[in-house]
Amino acid sequence: MKVKDGICGFVVGDALGVPVEFYSREELKEDPVVDMREYGAYNMPKGTWSDDSSMILATMASIVNKKGIDLDDIMKEFKNWFFQGAYTQYIDTFDYGITTSTAIQRYDKGIPVDRCGGSGDRDNGNGSLMRILPLAFIHDIDPETIEKVSALTHAHERTLITCVFYIQIAKSMLSNENLTIKEHIDNASEFIKDYYKDSDEVKHLNRIFEYDFSEGILSSGYVINTIESVVYCLLNTNNYKDALLKAVNLGGDTDTIAGICGGLAGIYYGFDAIPIEWTDAIPKLDYVVSLCEMYEAFCDGY
Repeated sequence: MKVKDGICGFVVGDALGVPVEFYSREELKEDPVVDMREYGAYNMPKGTWSDDSSMILATMASIVNKKGIDLDDIMKEFKNWFFQGAYTQYIDTFDYGITTSTAIQRYDKGIPVDRCGGSGDRDNGNGSLMRILPLAFIHDIDPETIEKVSALTHAHERTLITCVFYIQIAKSMLSNENLTIKEHIDNASEFIKDYYKDSDEVKHLNRIFEYDFSEGILSSGYVINTIESVVYCLLNTNNYKDALLKAVNLGGDTDTIAGICGGLAGIYYGFDAIPIEWTDAIPKLDYVVSLCEMYEAFCDGY
């Protein structure tokens, strides 16, 4: 079940990264992550997922309940998460970014859903990239819809293009199981270069298009740094576990980078490639799996 592969792959990566978020690469070289940890950055129990996974689950629940993409309803579920702790393990909402929280608060004040997302240059964090994966499993999803779902919180064109790029990688993996990771990235790159050929923002993905990371990887919350980190980790490993450990041990925005990497690695390598000791460490993973089953049934019938 590919939804389970990708979403559980994401959740496990998120939880792996939560305890060491904002740790430096140097700190993690001295004490590398090799397994699930507890407490750390947010003093949370082992296996705790963050806002990243909560917003993915909120998106999936809305789509299942509405039998389609309803932007207003997705934002209502984001409100339920933000204000009431829905889709968390301990009714504890933490680690959300300024652009995300501002957009949700705008919606709560009655601003129309298509005007809530931040569109300034400083709104190019990874807060929509981290939650957009469920759209990859919807047959014939189009870039415009992906953009609209991103723009609920993050509406700058650079982020919209990056979200579409990420979904195109996932869709290539879902439809061409015999290709290499590089070939999947090539497919997504060619799509982006053609679809957005008139946009100057595409240039920000050039290091990925050219596979040129010679200036190093910056594992920050900036959307371009995040997707570069994910691609780098996938290209330089050959299994789920190593990809995730490489992602986490880059330091910085560890939960989001490992989550996004885990989502793609989960699709590519399959759920059974995720170490069982990692899945066993996630409280309420049975709820995630149940929602994945409902979501896959929706996607199959859509």
